[in-house]
Amino acid sequence: MFIFTVNINSLPQRLYCMKQIYGNYNKEDFEVWRILYERQIKNLPNAASKAHLEGLEKVNFVADEIPKFSETNEILQDLTGWRLAVVPGIVPDYTFFELMSNKRFPATTWLRKMEELDYLEEPDMFHDVFAHVPLLTNQSFVNFLEELSVIGLGYVGNDYAIELLSRIYWFTVEFGLIQEDAGLRIYGAGILSSAGETKYSLSEEPPKHAFDVRTIANTSYRKDVFQDRYFVIESYEQLYESLPEIKAVLAEMVEKSQHEEVLT
Repeated sequence: MFIFTVNINSLPQRLYCMKQIYGNYNKEDFEVWRILYERQIKNLPNAASKAHLEGLEKVNFVADEIPKFSETNEILQDLTGWRLAVVPGIVPDYTFFELMSNKRFPATTWLRKMEELDYLEEPDMFHDVFAHVPLLTNQSFVNFLEELSVIGLGYVGNDYAIELLSRIYWFTVEFGLIQEDAGLRIYGAGILSSAGETKYSLSEEPPKHAFDVRTIANTSYRKDVFQDRYFVIESYEQLYESLPEIKAVLAEMVEKSQHEEVLT
């Protein structure tokens, strides 16, 4: 997850040509979407960031209808130039970064089962679409995603660098908090797709730290529990403006790691 640009024509065709087949959704799928939507939408007014709430209105999501990617793509294209790219699930680092560096956000089209409402090991459509898509209407945020992915392309194959970059992504795009005039709010999709973590993250229990690239790069995380700390940005512009520091810190830490390997 530096230096080269990828043309959309070079994207993995098997993934890029995948489509949402709306007629495949069954009654349970619609019920799962409705339950998750209604359960979480009531938590958002005093929890989600202003940009997420505004984005949710712009993309026209509702409880009784699973979003149609074709309609969502038209809205996103007009607002920020982004689109959704249908993927089967978690994709390789190169594919992930290549898609996003071309303003294509990878999203699944399958929904969890009724018995999986509260916990899912792999992100489904509710996470990818309900939680991520609203912020794809925010220009500063998508600029950050695009440039972060370009950085990632330069490190594909370097497991240590990808781990460092995944920590940046994890504690911002997935589990980030933002300080707004109305108070502490959530923009991370990993939180916004979880009713439980939405409440937990804004409670007094977990520590909150100011956004700091070097600290985040040195902070590991777990996927199977609520996070034990959160990092707070002041604005989405701050994220975008942190990209030069992210590049510098990654380069420094990777170089140090390689030097230590040589010595041993």
